[in-house]
Amino acid sequence: SSTGNWSTPQAFFDRLNWRFGPFDLDPCASAYNTKCANFFTEVENGLLKSWEGHTVFVNPPYGRGIDKWIQKGYEEALKSDTKVVMLVPARPDTKYWHKYIMKSAEIHFVKGRLKFGASTNSAPFPSAVVVFDDSPATLRPKIFSMEKA
Repeated sequence: SSTGNWSTPQAFFDRLNWRFGPFDLDPCASAYNTKCANFFTEVENGLLKSWEGHTVFVNPPYGRGIDKWIQKGYEEALKSDTKVVMLVPARPDTKYWHKYIMKSAEIHFVKGRLKFGASTNSAPFPSAVVVFDDSPATLRPKIFSMEKA
């Protein structure tokens, strides 16, 4: 893909917002793809801003630099009253996965492949939802299904 910035499918976000939210900050968004009223654009650089005190939804730019967003999510969740929920590629073979994601409170593997943005094709990779907060890591993988219960 020519871009790493793809919007989260609305129905998928709605389920995450119901389960983990309500989200009140989207730190790596644009005016056309944000999921929250409060957001930071690429120019504002959410990596340099504090997320403290928020329930944060992050669909980081995929590709080089994703490790910085995952590290930021982990570190921000250590702050008071902050929860960070990230939608990331499921890449357990990466260094950042072992350094940060394995310390998360929850890891949910998404069943199937998501269709990001206006794409007609599914992503060529599996996804995971990672929850960073002040609760102890469970390290029990879960499946987050788009199927209705």
